[in-house]
Amino acid sequence: MSETDASTEDHHEPGLYEIHLKGHLADRWAYWFDGLTITLEDNGDTLLSGPVVDQAALHGLLKKVRDLGMPLISVISVESEQVDVSDVKQ
Repeated sequence: MSETDASTEDHHEPGLYEIHLKGHLADRWAYWFDGLTITLEDNGDTLLSGPVVDQAALHGLLKKVRDLGMPLISVISVESEQVDVSDVKQ
């Protein structure tokens, strides 16, 4: 068996992701990233964060970033235990 075989983990739970972009995303594009929180950081970058249902949806988000022409800084899968409830804005 190869290391690329699917694991036996439950794949029905959406994964939490943080996508860092170089530059601020204009407000007019917020609807395009429905379901993700958009945070404009003080250093001029943008953070997209939230649940992504599967790898196909993640690739779709990354295609949208590419289509906007914004440089991608990083994509991080966040474990639910790593999410600090005090950081969540309501």
